[in-house]
Amino acid sequence: MNLQDRQVLKNLLPLIRPHRRKLVFAVLCMIVCSGSTALTAYLIKPAMDEIFVRKDIAMLWIIPPAFLAVSLVNALSKWGNDYFLKSVGLSVIANLREKLYNHIQELPLSFFDRASTGVLMSRITSDVNEIEHTVTTVFTGLILDGCSVIALACVVFYQDWKLALIAILVLPVAFYPVFLFGSRLRRFAVRRQETMGSLNVVLHESFSGARIVKAFGMENHEKKRFAEQNRRFLHYQLKSEWIDALSTPLMEFIGSIGVAAVIAYGGYQVVQGLSTPGTFFSFMAAVLMLYRPIKDLSRINSVLQRGVASTTRVYAILNERNSLVEKPDAPDLPPISREIEFRRVSFAYDEKPVLHDIDLKVRAGEVIALVGSSGGGKTTLANLVPRFYDVSAGAILVDGMDIRDVRIRSLRGQIAIVTQQSFLFNDTVRNNIAYGDIGRPERDIVDAARAAHAYDFIRELPQGFDTIIGEQGVMLSGGQRQRICIARALLKNAPILILDEATSSLDSESELEVQQALDNLLRGRTTFVIAHRFSTIQSADRILVVADGKIVEEGTHADLMARSGEYRRLYDIQFQK
Repeated sequence: MNLQDRQVLKNLLPLIRPHRRKLVFAVLCMIVCSGSTALTAYLIKPAMDEIFVRKDIAMLWIIPPAFLAVSLVNALSKWGNDYFLKSVGLSVIANLREKLYNHIQELPLSFFDRASTGVLMSRITSDVNEIEHTVTTVFTGLILDGCSVIALACVVFYQDWKLALIAILVLPVAFYPVFLFGSRLRRFAVRRQETMGSLNVVLHESFSGARIVKAFGMENHEKKRFAEQNRRFLHYQLKSEWIDALSTPLMEFIGSIGVAAVIAYGGYQVVQGLSTPGTFFSFMAAVLMLYRPIKDLSRINSVLQRGVASTTRVYAILNERNSLVEKPDAPDLPPISREIEFRRVSFAYDEKPVLHDIDLKVRAGEVIALVGSSGGGKTTLANLVPRFYDVSAGAILVDGMDIRDVRIRSLRGQIAIVTQQSFLFNDTVRNNIAYGDIGRPERDIVDAARAAHAYDFIRELPQGFDTIIGEQGVMLSGGQRQRICIARALLKNAPILILDEATSSLDSESELEVQQALDNLLRGRTTFVIAHRFSTIQSADRILVVADGKIVEEGTHADLMARSGEYRRLYDIQFQK
């Protein structure tokens, strides 16, 4: 076992430790199983010599019941071993899956920007399941098969140590394929799991984007994408299975050389009267039984290589550090009463500059609109307020407190967000509105729905507020989905609001309904409105024009139109003047 293998087992030990009582029972069962297996081989000698050679009738009343008793003990111990070990394995993997999921939930948005959903799903499902198989197989092999080898070796040497040496000497040669194929198995295991991640990416994209696929007639293209990844996965599977399948028969053939030598030498001793048939057959039974756990031990390596590959990939995520560091003694952020200040703020995505030296003060209750060409930095500027990302330079302060010095949960608790993509869960309307606070009373949820102009259409749904709206709210129209999101923000009743192009994807009628709901939402809140439609922001207290990561213009709609600058140019383009 190399250093990486030991590191993998070291990572898994803390997860196994809480289940050590069950593991002790499993180990005890393994020891009993190994001992009863060896005893079964040993009982062949008195059965042959006393019953079939000496024809002792009394032994017929002793040896067969003894066989039954030993077999019963063996069966019960195997059941106990399988159950307790499987229980440990499943519990460990359930804990690991939950630990991995919880860790991913705590990682910043920058992690999700570079990690695809399909790959993350593969880590939590496919890789974790591979680890469960590794845990149970490796422990069974190391303990049950290891104890069986020791017990049967004792029987073999007790019966005839010279024959035992002949049988044992071939083992180093028989194990050679294990070490020969080990590194290749690991390499193919890594590629197989990586391909499974790519396969999940294709599945997730094609299913979640089913409307786009069908709208553009790309069903055959998606079939080809899936077929290509599926063939790659099959290729690496077959490579792994080819090596895995070859190692066992090769080892068995090499082992048969030892068996043939034992039969030749042992048979000669029986013919010459130097040994009894019972001793020989008991010895042969023990040798044949011995090769089975040895063969199983040889297969541990292939299982371990796959487990190492999966564990390495899982712990690569678990070792991801959260770049958003929260101070241990960070206080809660009091409700905003004065202003939000951007003080010489700069930001870069992976060293690519996005914002440069932003200085901005937003008064409490003020509505600020952010406009500009795509890629100018509008959304990034707004995303810095809830600390989805940390500034590269400068600071953002709320009432004079740097947001990096307060608890993140208390900061985000004061911010509600409505985005262009109205994300809804495959749950009831009620639970989607109350997502931020599931325990809110029914009357609060209904009031939020009324204020969002959503109550009337919700009441007409088949089960009203208890209607399951499907994945991403597929059962609702675009305007209805957006009003559910607005109701969710209203129910949160946060003093700071971010509207990220909340009406840009709606038709005129839906936009009017949503805009009425937004008017209720904006009332009395410090608001950042990111919009492409200039008709939705003309009533903003201030409009900021963001271009190339800088605020190039600032003022009311009338002021900016009068200047005939960047704002007027963008306005004229939209309205084709």
